[in-house]
Amino acid sequence: MVNSPAPAPHKQPVQPEVDLLLVATVLLLLGLGLVMVYSASISVAESKFGEGDSYHFLGRQALYMLLGIVLGQYCFRIPLRWWQTYSHYLLGLGILLLIAVLIPGLSHEINGSRRWIPLVFINFQPSELMKLFILIFTADYVVRKAAFKDHFLKGFLPILALLTVVSLLLLMEPDLGATIVIAAIALSVMFMNGMNWKMFLGLAGLVPVLIALLVIIEPYRMDRINAIFDPWNDPFNKGYQLTHALIAFGLGEWWGAGLGSSVEKLSYLPEAHTDFMFAVLAEELGFAGVATVISLFFFLLMRIFKVGRAAARLGDQFGSLVAQGIGVWLGLQAFINMGVNMGLLPTKGLTLPFMSYGGSSIVINCVAVAILLRIDRENRLKRRGINP
Repeated sequence: MVNSPAPAPHKQPVQPEVDLLLVATVLLLLGLGLVMVYSASISVAESKFGEGDSYHFLGRQALYMLLGIVLGQYCFRIPLRWWQTYSHYLLGLGILLLIAVLIPGLSHEINGSRRWIPLVFINFQPSELMKLFILIFTADYVVRKAAFKDHFLKGFLPILALLTVVSLLLLMEPDLGATIVIAAIALSVMFMNGMNWKMFLGLAGLVPVLIALLVIIEPYRMDRINAIFDPWNDPFNKGYQLTHALIAFGLGEWWGAGLGSSVEKLSYLPEAHTDFMFAVLAEELGFAGVATVISLFFFLLMRIFKVGRAAARLGDQFGSLVAQGIGVWLGLQAFINMGVNMGLLPTKGLTLPFMSYGGSSIVINCVAVAILLRIDRENRLKRRGINP
């Protein structure tokens, strides 16, 4: 009797190192952003640098993306425990940079704001880096101080004091948009870690008072709030930017005027390739383009919070808080930028993550995604019984 050969062992499918759907979504946003930055910046580039340099902002944006991807690959190789170990040093570096940007001669002033430090080929914005550093520090802090999460003096007060210092430095630039995002990042991390609900509600009640105080200190902020309710009351001054953004949305209708066919970007809509790039996208790609971008961000946030929940189930509280904090950061900033473009929120100098023109924003966003992918990578290793 002839023995039949033993069946070949069943091969397990090769598991990817990271969430490929998350990576693909980020690449789609970066790619669409690059196309829209070029489309929205042609008129500005030609008026500033001549007709032969219409690719100026496209080239720089592509360079920023390349730098962000290269730096992101390097950060992906850094174990998550390194970020936790050196979180306080990173926070100190961030505060020093916020102080440096206020020193005349070191910083670069644009439209009355000192937010940038000029480097070789990029105006570096320390507030973008501070978003990442405050997230990492707060996540490490609440993990170390877990026993005091319901204690005001030992748990909550130090973070509140830190936020006060950072906020004052940012408001001296001034940069209210970054202040709101950074405060939201820190407080959301504390809330997700189980912050006492009484302290959270007390702080939430304090927010309107602080906003009212900031409006009183700087009356132009009230003008921006009034412009939301009736931008057509002063369409050539206080409501100029918003009225042209709304016109762009109206011209786009369902399917858009066509890529490259925007009228508003022809020196009508200020900051068309930065803060108001979403309005140009709405004009050229219509409701379909707007819905696509919103859907991409929604799907991205779903994948991000999935990574955070997985880290929590595997016992990595620090990784879980960092991942979910990145989700809050990117989601809130995208919401604010879109809301400003649609006239739902007062004008703020916040870019649309991965899409708007801006070196600091693109690079730091890529680094944040790299850290997120590192958390996902370590989650997958732990499931296989490997200690990263």
